[in-house]
Amino acid sequence: MRLERDDVAALARGYALLGSGGGGSTTMLELMLGAADHGPIDVTPVSALDPATPCLGVAFVGSTMLLSERMPGAEPFGALLRAVERWLGHPVPAVCSLEGGGMNGLAPLTLAKTHTVVDADCTGRAVPGLDQMSLFVDRVPGLVFACETGADGVALVEATRAIDAERVVRSAIIQAGGVGCAVLAGFTVGDLREHAIEGHLARALDLGRAFLAHARLAPPLLAEALGGELLAEGRILSVAPSVTDPHVSAIEVAGIGGTVHRVVARSETLAVLSDGLLVAAAPEVIVVLDAVSREILEVTDLSLARHVVVLALPAPDWWSERPERRARIVPSAYGLDGLDAA
Repeated sequence: MRLERDDVAALARGYALLGSGGGGSTTMLELMLGAADHGPIDVTPVSALDPATPCLGVAFVGSTMLLSERMPGAEPFGALLRAVERWLGHPVPAVCSLEGGGMNGLAPLTLAKTHTVVDADCTGRAVPGLDQMSLFVDRVPGLVFACETGADGVALVEATRAIDAERVVRSAIIQAGGVGCAVLAGFTVGDLREHAIEGHLARALDLGRAFLAHARLAPPLLAEALGGELLAEGRILSVAPSVTDPHVSAIEVAGIGGTVHRVVARSETLAVLSDGLLVAAAPEVIVVLDAVSREILEVTDLSLARHVVVLALPAPDWWSERPERRARIVPSAYGLDGLDAA
């Protein structure tokens, strides 16, 4: 697949939808790619490469809102790439996506001049934890994470337990000021065949194109055009934090015909209930749109009196192929009991 410059906007809309209310705004990456001096970007399917080809993934970690104040340089991942290659002792010529929702879906394209961009992704939607990357979920051995520590410092961790990588990298990013770059390496293109979601960039592009073409349709027709389901439409009546977890919020929506909807969110939207009955839950991708502008909203955009449309898009099949995978992405994995779909 060849991405033309005009495809970036559609791809960004697709990744915004797959952010499920999280993952950060795609605007900064769109601007970086628009300013980059390159032609079309070739995206290679996993099956077209030698399975032994070393690969890496890149992402921005931490508070994505801070990136609007601390813009990254022209080569944000350069120092980290050099660090992991020194550690591994060989070049890493291929790059894939670590997080297929929000801004990080576009991050691998910033390396298109120097690396082969592989159409594979390690989440298929936005997730909050580095330990939720598919390679960690499936316990692929030999993974190495490098991240910024601030003042041009680099931290590198090789952890057999996924939670160790999450905690060490997260601590380093906090020291760096709350946001920074990260690189995951130590795996091959062959590992992606079983332990990642193939063709996800192509799916995001198709979603984005469909959204741009049909965004002004009535909500049921828009949901159908996106291959999803309309869950709710109405006005936000309240946004209340959980008494047990301040990072969790419940957004009450007064729906058409008197139905009361409740959207449960953390850094992403995780579940929707209608009149007390669960109608959607992660790993389904739950999308909230502004009913008037059709802006794709993040969790932080859900405010009182806003009229919204709530859609559900199918989750990648990868998450449901094994029970241990699904257990890492359902609402109970985030500490929200009683919201897992059957």
